Parts: sequence; structure tokens; C-alpha cells
Amino acid sequence: MSTTVLKKQPRFRLSDGVIMLVIGLAILLCLLPFLHIIAISLSEKQYILSNKVTFFPRGLDLHPYQIVFTDARMLWSMGLTIVLTVAYTVISMVMSIAAAYPLTKDRLKGRTFFMMLIVFTMFFSGGMIPEYLLVKQLGLLDSLNALIFPGMISAFNLIILRTFFLSIPASLEESAYIDGSSHIGTLLRIVLPLSLPVLATLSLFYAVSRWNGFMDALFYITKADLYPIQLKLYQVVMNSMVTDLTAQEGASQVEVVPEGIKAASIMFATVPILLVYPWLQRYFVSGIMIGAVKG
Repeated sequence: MSTTVLKKQPRFRLSDGVIMLVIGLAILLCLLPFLHIIAISLSEKQYILSNKVTFFPRGLDLHPYQIVFTDARMLWSMGLTIVLTVAYTVISMVMSIAAAYPLTKDRLKGRTFFMMLIVFTMFFSGGMIPEYLLVKQLGLLDSLNALIFPGMISAFNLIILRTFFLSIPASLEESAYIDGSSHIGTLLRIVLPLSLPVLATLSLFYAVSRWNGFMDALFYITKADLYPIQLKLYQVVMNSMVTDLTAQEGASQVEVVPEGIKAASIMFATVPILLVYPWLQRYFVSGIMIGAVKG
């Protein structure tokens, strides 16, 4: 006699609906401003001036993008920011790994003290003025080094990486040591290959923080040739570059409103970093969750 196993169907609860509603509203709050900027960047000037553009383009005008993409200074800032972001991410990850891995070893004397110092920096700092004076005394002003070294290691990212390393079974490292592997060899051949999710996640954190950062560039950089894209974008939004952008050769023949240039500049500076996320998406959730489980 055969028996039929009836699986209990999950019921839709009111709390699930509330959660879905809150998440949906949060998504809309994040998405609608982005759609509004896209719509303005593609709309014709008469609709922009009359405030008739909402979340869909009215007409089609690509001249703001033409102006932005033909401006040599914007393209230079974009290329400089890409190089700066890659260099910053690589250096920050190397330094974070070099700091987090030794802090997982019980034989490291003063490990608890070092962790207390690291956590202390998350709550207290010297402030903006002492940091500026330090960068100035180190001779880093008007240098890309000022945008890399002061924020080279994030205490938050370091703690996540250390926690992930602690979750790796110690037996794997012990087997490597028995086979004659050195500490660096074990780190490169055993630990790092098992840590790809958290490494990808933290790399994304570092890359996004550097790409979106402009306050340090505003304080430390005065040479226009060293402006990252976010500082250029800040100038465009503050109307300090609109006249220069619209005064290019051929641009005077097309009447383009400043709002269109601003929106096109925002999209020009935002889309590249958004394209990075899909490549790291499969590592993102697992990396941040695993690194937050074990203390």
C-alpha cells in the first residue's frame, strides 16, 4: 500500500506582505531619482525648462551627452578615476589581507590590544583639520597619494575579513604546514582561494568608496589635471563648469540647458561603477554574510 505524503503549503502571512511593501517602497525611493536623472538627460530642452519631465524622457535630445563625451577634461578625469580606483582597491586589499591574517593567529602577542586599537578608530578620530595638517606635513598635497594612503585600510572591512579568515577550518592550514608550506604559501594557496566571496565583496566596498569620494580630493587637490570624476561632477552640479562645457567648438550651434548637461554628467560618472556590480553580485551576499557570522 502506497502512502501519499502531503506537503504543507506555506501560508502567506500579513507580516510577509508588510515586509514586501517596505522593501518595494525602499526600492522605489532608490530607483525613482535615478530614473528622473536619466529622463532629464535625454529630454528636449523645452520640456526640461517647463518642468514637464518626470520619470520618462520627453522627446529625445542626445546633445548633452555629446557635449560631455567630447569634453577632454571630463574624459581625462574619468580615465584618471579608473586608474585611481583600481590602484586604491588593489593596495587596500593587500594591506587589509596583510593586517587581518596575522590577527587570526593565537600566537600573535598583543592580538587583543591591536584589535582594540582598530575598533577604537571606528568611533574616534583626530578630525578633519588634524588630518589635513598631517597630509600637508607629509607632502602629499596635490598628489594622487593623498587620495590613496590616508584611507588605505577600513577598520570595518578589516574586521569582516578577519572574521572570515577565522571561519576557515584550522585543519586545512595545519595540513599545509605539515606538507612544508610557509605562512605566505598557506595564505596564497589555501586561505585566499577559499576567501573569494569576501575578497570580492570588500573589493567592491573599496572601489565604490574611492569612486564616490570627492571630499578628500576637494581638500587635498588643487591641480585641475588631478581632479577625479566626482570632483568634476561636483563642479558641474554647482554650475562652475557649465559655461566652459557649452563653449566648446560646435556646442554653440545647439542650445542645451544646464540641467541637461548636469544630468548627463551624473550618468557619465555613475554608470561605470554600476557596471562593476553584476560581475561581483554572486560573491556579494555570501561574502558579507559569512564574514558577519563568526566573531
